[in-house]
Amino acid sequence: MKNTAYKNSTVIAAKYLPALAVMTFATSAFAQEAATSDAGATASGLKAIGAGIALGLGAVGTGLAQGPIGAAAAGVVAERPEKFGQMAIWFFIPETLVIFGFVGFFLLRG
Repeated sequence: MKNTAYKNSTVIAAKYLPALAVMTFATSAFAQEAATSDAGATASGLKAIGAGIALGLGAVGTGLAQGPIGAAAAGVVAERPEKFGQMAIWFFIPETLVIFGFVGFFLLRG
C-alpha cells in the first residue's frame, strides 16, 4: 500500500514537473530580453519567475485536483446520469486555481 502511494506520487511528479519547468523558464527567457538595458534587471527577472511560478503551480494544482474528481465524477455519472450537472460543477471548481494563476501572472507581468 505504501509503495503504491510512493509510485503514484512519483508518476504525478513526473507528469507535472516538466510543465512547471517549461512555464517557469519560458517566462525567465522573456524577462531576459526586456531586462538587458535596464538597471532593474534583477527585479524584472524575479517578477517574471514569480509570474511563471504562479501560473505553473496553479496549473499543477488544477491537474492534481481534477484527476481524482474526474474519476469519481465519471463513476457517479455512469451509475446516475441525472447527476451530470452536479458532477460538472465539482469538476470545474479546481479550474479556479488556473484562473487565479493567470491573474497573478498578468499582475506580475503587467
